[in-house]
Amino acid sequence: MTHSKTQIIAFVGMPGSGKSTAVDYLTEKGYPKVYFGGVVLAAVKEAGLDITPENEMTIRNKLRAEEGDDFIAKRIAGQINDLIAAGQHRIIADGLYSWTEYKTLKHAFPGELSLIAVLAPRHIRHHRLANRPERPLNAEEAKQRDWNEIEMLNKGGPIAMAEYFVINDHDIEAYDANLEKILKELDF
Repeated sequence: MTHSKTQIIAFVGMPGSGKSTAVDYLTEKGYPKVYFGGVVLAAVKEAGLDITPENEMTIRNKLRAEEGDDFIAKRIAGQINDLIAAGQHRIIADGLYSWTEYKTLKHAFPGELSLIAVLAPRHIRHHRLANRPERPLNAEEAKQRDWNEIEMLNKGGPIAMAEYFVINDHDIEAYDANLEKILKELDF
């Protein structure tokens, strides 16, 4: 099917909810993605630091202080525009973090951005974070990351404004089926 209008799906949710799993599911279908966390990871590497939760938070906060709270969204908007210029009109955004980022992207892409909030109980999310292969977090680190994302990044706003919600507390087949229902509704 040929689409002329650009559609951007941004996944929002707390750490360990399954945002990246949803993004992987869609990129395997051939949709291009932009990765919010990748902006910070690249900046950490550029600063010559090891990839750790502490260094990520330090660099993220430093760049927000220097370039504004929406620095990640501005860089992501540039990546999205590059994809659009290359002929892509269905784009996945992995990990929109803050209320400011949400407002920036809504303004940059009016009528083109849809939010899908991925939800999972805290104990499940923290278990996933502890057992993930890259950058695992212990219980205290997971708790601190939750608090930082709520208090410093105002992550609750984009989750509350999501047009769609997916509960990710069961098996991957049920999760994928719920994602497919949303994609069909979005004609994505």
